[in-house]
Amino acid sequence: MDFELSDFSRQAREAGAAVLAADIGGSFIKFAAADRTGRPLALLHRPNPAHDWAAFTATMAALAEAADPGGTLPLALSVAGTIDPESGISIAANIGCINGRPVARELGPALARPVLAANDADCFALAEALQGAGAGHRTVFGIILGTGVGGGLVIDGRILEGAGGVSGEWGHGPVVGERIVGGIAVPVLRCGCGQIGCLDTVGGARGLERLDSVLNGTMRDSRALLAAWLAGEAQARAAVELYLDLLAGPLAMVLNLTGASLVPVGGGLSNVAPLVDALDRAVRARILRRTADPVVRPAILGADAGLIGAALLALGSAASG
Repeated sequence: MDFELSDFSRQAREAGAAVLAADIGGSFIKFAAADRTGRPLALLHRPNPAHDWAAFTATMAALAEAADPGGTLPLALSVAGTIDPESGISIAANIGCINGRPVARELGPALARPVLAANDADCFALAEALQGAGAGHRTVFGIILGTGVGGGLVIDGRILEGAGGVSGEWGHGPVVGERIVGGIAVPVLRCGCGQIGCLDTVGGARGLERLDSVLNGTMRDSRALLAAWLAGEAQARAAVELYLDLLAGPLAMVLNLTGASLVPVGGGLSNVAPLVDALDRAVRARILRRTADPVVRPAILGADAGLIGAALLALGSAASG
């Protein structure tokens, strides 16, 4: 056992872990032994052999055994993809070895322990609903504004699982129409899902950059654009105002439909607090429920939210089992 894995094993055993959790991305696996509140006690990062099932299984087995030698603590996975609640089959475009595979059902016997799996945005939403910005709210819609747009819906402390594993996916569907801004036609774009006019094409960091490019002819990244917006640049203001208008309508519709009273925001764009505040004001101006309290707020659990959500999922399963 290498030193890093050995140290991780020692920390996990000394802390007395209650469950195991893993955040499975296209490039890396974040693995944790967690306590009875879902908080990581010991944490380790490993490269993800994302296109080799045997290597992936071996990596997960080594991590689980290090954290819980000879034990049967449940392991929950936060996966960058959808998980069908009936078949257990995952659709994960960037993790080829689990794409089209019932990952939890096949991984469980290989690891000799219970294994669960859920979408990473759902795990994020669960963590923020129970322990983060949404604590105390019955219905929480957690959103990710990162490279693209994601989301998860939690009601009464449980992830709402949709048919085929699809729920909370407010970034997809033909909701964006052509706009004329300052005499410039803002085109409706084709999404990676195959549809035209999805919010995902304009709602994440890349989408914000596209809007800036169309309106202003720039090639700057979202950080430079937002810095210019905060500095009061008129061109940046036009791009951000369009961005907020495009997002606020669909998000308000989601809140009117679900009755969610709090929207924690994760992803890279959530780090720009004035942007989240501006989105909150735009959404509250569009929802039916009138409130002076913020509805859209920055998430507070940070980069480990998905991992904490997976641990909470494992704890819930252990309690019900």
